[in-house]
Amino acid sequence: MMKQLILSILLVAVTVLGHAQTDTISQKSDVLFEGFDDAYRGNATVRVMFYNLENLFDVYDDTLKNDESFLPEGDHHWSSYKYYEKSNNLGKTILSVGGWEGVEIVGLCEVENRKVLDDLTQKTVLKSTKYQILHKESPDKRGIDVALLYRADKISIDTVQWINVFLGKDQRPTRDILYATVKTSNNARLHVFVNHWPSRYGGQMKSDPKRKAAARIVRSYVDSIMQSEPKANVLLMGDFNDEPENESIHDVLNATADSTFKDSTGLYNLMSPIRGNHGTHKYQGAWGVLDQFMVTKSLFRGENDLKIIEGPFIFRAPFLMTKESKFPGWTPYRTFIGFKYMGGYSDHLPIFVDLQLLNQ
Repeated sequence: MMKQLILSILLVAVTVLGHAQTDTISQKSDVLFEGFDDAYRGNATVRVMFYNLENLFDVYDDTLKNDESFLPEGDHHWSSYKYYEKSNNLGKTILSVGGWEGVEIVGLCEVENRKVLDDLTQKTVLKSTKYQILHKESPDKRGIDVALLYRADKISIDTVQWINVFLGKDQRPTRDILYATVKTSNNARLHVFVNHWPSRYGGQMKSDPKRKAAARIVRSYVDSIMQSEPKANVLLMGDFNDEPENESIHDVLNATADSTFKDSTGLYNLMSPIRGNHGTHKYQGAWGVLDQFMVTKSLFRGENDLKIIEGPFIFRAPFLMTKESKFPGWTPYRTFIGFKYMGGYSDHLPIFVDLQLLNQ
């Protein structure tokens, strides 16, 4: 029954984009497109996914958060029906990215609380995957947090740390960064960071110091890891609210397009080759790559029991897309446009990458 359900979802013409991409959508309904491997991965491969869920709020008021807009009487006229429709949509998407088995590691952002994660993993098509959850309420005033889902049958968690991003006494607090050390079935260690850096609200230039502050903090953690473990497998993922070429990422974090690792302590931004061809988020008709993966040399080359073998890919299934109303082409099928309910998924597209488990 579950295989039939997964197949019915996947046969909605899943389009997955890697390094060669256009702004077109195929309408075929019986083909899984080149680049998307839906095969059973078993113990040989781990799939890692990141997805900005775009305001996954429940319908209940939390007096400690600015969640008034997502209440039944709020500007968005949020309701149980809309909430569960969105949750089911997101569950279908995560299931589809996994192919014939659930994604092993799922980084998320823009989740309000533990309840929405419980509903997502227990009251949608994800229920049979039996995801475990890492989540903590962050100081963000809107109440949107990062989280990690993982399959305990293939992944174990050694340590978890929630990193506070202090922006200054006169600045609004932002969300924490999740840092977890993950152990795979071949006893390899993977250092995972789930990020959602401060937004560009107020303008890119004005908000730039906030993202640079986040970058400095993450860079200090990576440096510490590399000092004690020179061949560490480190993977950063998230919505960085900056493009690969922006200073916070390219200069401060030292995550670049250099896959030769001339700077052995640098990070390789897996999304750099995609930049300019397509994107994960569209603003005023232009694609951007705000959602990114970055890795150390060891992980990229397979020097320490794990290796990047496929990806990164942008999961661009037709059910996640809709025609632009003001600009040519397609755009993510989101939940709201302004305050108008659209019944979609998210304003971001998911990304994923596959890791091979070596020396088993």
